[in-house]
Amino acid sequence: MTDIDHLVGVLTLDEKVSLLTGQDFWSLPAIPRIGLRSLVMSDGPVGVRGTGYTPDDPSTALPSPTALAAAWDPALAERAGRMLGAESRRKGVHVLLGPTVNLHRTPLGGRHFECYSEDPLLTGEIAAGFVAGVQSQGVATTTKHLVGNDFETERMTVDVRIPERALREIYLAPFERVVRAGGWGVMSAYNGVNGASMAANATIQEEILKREWGFDGFVVSDWRAARSTVDTALGGLDVAMPAMDNPWGPTLVEAVRQGRVPLEVIDDKVRRVLLLASRVGALSSDFFDISPMSVDGDAVAREVAVRSFVLVRNEGLLPFTGPDLRRVAVIGALATDARVLGGGSAQLTPAHVISPLDGLRAALPDTEVVHAIGADPRPFLPPAQGPEWSAFVFTTGGHRFTAETGAVRWIGDPPGGQDVGTITELELRTVLTPTVTGEHRIAVSGFGAFELTVGDEKLYQGSLHPPGTGRADLLLNPREQLFTVSLAAGTPTPVVLRQTFEPGAAHSVATTLGHRGPGPDEEGLIAEAVALAARSDVAVIVVGTTEQVESEGFDRTSLALPGRQDELVSRVAAANPRTVVVVNAGSPVLLPWSEEAAAVLLTWFPGQEAGAALADVLLGVAEPGGRLPTTWPRREQDCPVLEVRPADGTLGYDEDIFVGYRGWLRSAARPLYAFGHGQGYTTWAYADITVTGAEARVTLTNTGDRTGREVVQVYLSAEAAPSALARPERWLAGFAIAEAAPGETVTVRIPLPERAFQVWDGGWRTVPGVYSVIAAHALDDPRLTASVTR
Repeated sequence: MTDIDHLVGVLTLDEKVSLLTGQDFWSLPAIPRIGLRSLVMSDGPVGVRGTGYTPDDPSTALPSPTALAAAWDPALAERAGRMLGAESRRKGVHVLLGPTVNLHRTPLGGRHFECYSEDPLLTGEIAAGFVAGVQSQGVATTTKHLVGNDFETERMTVDVRIPERALREIYLAPFERVVRAGGWGVMSAYNGVNGASMAANATIQEEILKREWGFDGFVVSDWRAARSTVDTALGGLDVAMPAMDNPWGPTLVEAVRQGRVPLEVIDDKVRRVLLLASRVGALSSDFFDISPMSVDGDAVAREVAVRSFVLVRNEGLLPFTGPDLRRVAVIGALATDARVLGGGSAQLTPAHVISPLDGLRAALPDTEVVHAIGADPRPFLPPAQGPEWSAFVFTTGGHRFTAETGAVRWIGDPPGGQDVGTITELELRTVLTPTVTGEHRIAVSGFGAFELTVGDEKLYQGSLHPPGTGRADLLLNPREQLFTVSLAAGTPTPVVLRQTFEPGAAHSVATTLGHRGPGPDEEGLIAEAVALAARSDVAVIVVGTTEQVESEGFDRTSLALPGRQDELVSRVAAANPRTVVVVNAGSPVLLPWSEEAAAVLLTWFPGQEAGAALADVLLGVAEPGGRLPTTWPRREQDCPVLEVRPADGTLGYDEDIFVGYRGWLRSAARPLYAFGHGQGYTTWAYADITVTGAEARVTLTNTGDRTGREVVQVYLSAEAAPSALARPERWLAGFAIAEAAPGETVTVRIPLPERAFQVWDGGWRTVPGVYSVIAAHALDDPRLTASVTR
């Protein structure tokens, strides 16, 4: 083991500070004379993108974190983490930027899909499993975003006002769980909390995280969240990223020499970075080369998807059986253009995506599986792709590569490992040979200056964004320019798109050449879908959100499905009573037609194996294993917490601890689907609950005719626990997975930690009294109750 104190002693001040300051977009510098390699970071949390765009090295795309939490299985989260750890090793990544453990405070939160749950216990347990899996491969995690980054509006500058009790019991609790489980890194948020920017919040980062919890890992800023030199250095931050606009480097060296930042503060940060390097095998005496596990990423992605799907309604329709399926209508734009990832920094490029239509066709080779668009919610044209198009040949700098579609995106190094400072242009060349004569729509979306030529006609030359638009807004809020051209079937038409950048700006690129051929108008598309459903044995409608609705960078303005999708569902369900609606959204949406469909299946953002997993569940090859990790409202105005708009730069968490189901339980309104809700393909009888010591034992029997999996949830309720502090009506204390064959009886053991009985009152305090221990299928479906005295 390396003597880290010795290494700290031989480093110069300049070298020490260099280790704390990003050398480029994704890494810290090497110092060969002490045997230190460069430490490389990469975005997660559903895959490992790497440091740039490499079309020849795609990434496995797992389902969204909301999906992983919906499985309620830390062991599954650990397997997913092991797969991403192995992928990180393969891509030369030492630090994975995830998991995100901010809470689902409001369903309008733009990154809701990237977080696990509205409950801190469920969030912490899933995150701890994920972290253990990643770090088992010698890859660090950074649990983020510490803390209060539960919405996107003004997230760079807003000051979040969180009462101390809520901060401890709710918002810090998942971070504490991961730290005590051995997490190696934490990422600091952009926002402020209770008057101090998180990157400089010594109360939380120094006093609580490092001293009280004993965290020995490193704290890295969110990218460009460190905006001062001395305050951040004294506020518990250890690494400021990236190189651009970095307030450390020579400025921090000078602050140390002037005595404004003590040298011992710098030394503590350096020790943490060197310990990180030791843990990931980047120090000479600690070099280790963990051969990446032989992990079948496709299989892991498919398993997580299947286990995450939540069947919230089933009036005897599912699972489908073979004799019922002569013709299957698959309806929806998202049935072919599957939304498998949320927007923003979680995006990556998988080797393939199995759409719902492709998955069902592969699983039903002897059935007529027919598609209709119905209602298209996408505000931008989909990327050009398909047999009408030739290869999409991109050239940037001196590097040429091809892609499956007319879309390209990267953050970090450009393709071919070129120096970003030398890239000033991206060119796309392809040929469109239409199969249908008529009006074709072609679009450009992205940022930068564009020139589009179709055939011999230059259709556009200019910039989609006004001058002075910030980098973050450029990346997270692309714009579209749309054109209509008349083309003849069978006539090859060259298409050339050129994009130019300011010097150094090509580290972040998101460019799409969009296309849609001639076809019916909106009403005609819905009418086609209704007619198809009426003459089919079953109808599968895929509805959901778009990248312009759910993404990092902005909050949602409504929980309604975009476009005319609600109308589509109602009309199709009226035409065919055997209709299942597949909801392809990463977070709650309104389902005003929920009682009209025979079955409703929530699939979140299901990752690259979306269609294969969907076919498994619809056809009964596998049971939908998910339970809701967050409450789904019936109406937007019923949500206990909805506001995401700061006033005068601040946003108060005035609900205190009553967030999520804790708030719903004291409301007169009832949600559409409660926390923990979800159905399988069998039934369960809960027989007995006993509480001994710090454990609840629940016995239950599979009373159906299929092997199944049940998520046994245990809630506490204070029967007689006098306290000046308000308590929720009940709260989650633990959970476990029960698996059993038909007729089999099993017993699960669920720990009841002392923290479940405690409140924060200037310190953790167990409130004495009598508590009900409730074994439940869901929050609103209690099955058994016992009592325990504390």
